[in-house]
Amino acid sequence: MATSYELKTYRRRHDTCLYWRKGRVPSKGDFVTQKTCCSAAVSSSNNGATTSAGAVESTLLDANLLSLLEAVQAGRLQPEAAALQLRERSAGYQQVLDFAQVDSWRAQRTGFPEVVLGAGKSAEQIAAIMQQLAKNDQVAMATRVEPQVSEQVQALLPDVVYNAPGRILTLRATGVRKQPRLPGTVAIISSGTSDELVAEECRATADVMGCYCFRLSDVSVDGLHRILHNLPAVRAADVVVVISGTDGALPAVVAGLVEAPVIAVPTSVGYGAALQGLTPLLSALTASSPGVSVVNIDNGFGAGMLAARILRTAAKLRAQAAAATAASAYPNAG
Repeated sequence: MATSYELKTYRRRHDTCLYWRKGRVPSKGDFVTQKTCCSAAVSSSNNGATTSAGAVESTLLDANLLSLLEAVQAGRLQPEAAALQLRERSAGYQQVLDFAQVDSWRAQRTGFPEVVLGAGKSAEQIAAIMQQLAKNDQVAMATRVEPQVSEQVQALLPDVVYNAPGRILTLRATGVRKQPRLPGTVAIISSGTSDELVAEECRATADVMGCYCFRLSDVSVDGLHRILHNLPAVRAADVVVVISGTDGALPAVVAGLVEAPVIAVPTSVGYGAALQGLTPLLSALTASSPGVSVVNIDNGFGAGMLAARILRTAAKLRAQAAAATAASAYPNAG
């Protein structure tokens, strides 16, 4: 059962500080400066700013370290085994058999765990790496996994879930639910049904990373009324991903209609002079609408990760602003 924590804001010297502890007065070691606060949804109250245990664990605490200590406390893990895991993590990487070195600090550095590229790897390699990643980060993901390989991985790891349209495998540590949702919405727009693989790879990636997404399919520029009909929903999104092959005109059109950041994903769909995605790539790079960011051809994964980074950064700024507001409202708190 998760421990209940309280997140409070205090003004110490000239910094707005946050601390968490259960049932005692904070000491110097309890303070975390505003700069290190991540995506906690901080709400003001008469006693300061509070948030749920889940939000604290996903922001101020290393959730993996906390779960490791709780496992030792509950008797589910021997202290020696916990010490071994801590020693492995302190090196910054972990050797997986003779073919991989897992980056154990990736989530701490970037906010998101390492992801396995399944293409070119055997089922045994994918399973071993995912198992180690799930142990480290509580969730593991592998992209570009073909159906026959996914069946072999599932035979080795029965808890693995396969998203066939996106060709993505996910594995969560026992008892771990989905990552808490980041505030905000990602709209994923694809110009044709042939872009389904890329669009679903983008959606599944963003979903695993904590984003709420909605899809809008088959809205190419030759039937512009289809996107105009759904424009209110698209304009309500905080990030818009536009996936388009052939002429690649859709990202520029959408960017001229919305305020949110637009991520263009050119695809290899198209005939002849589409040049396996080169034409829509150049079209997106030379878009007349300013502010369009572009990822590589067919890179739905990269677009999903960029969308998650944008939402995470926005959440961090909201939390910092809320903490500063709460601290200024209660300058003498504590």
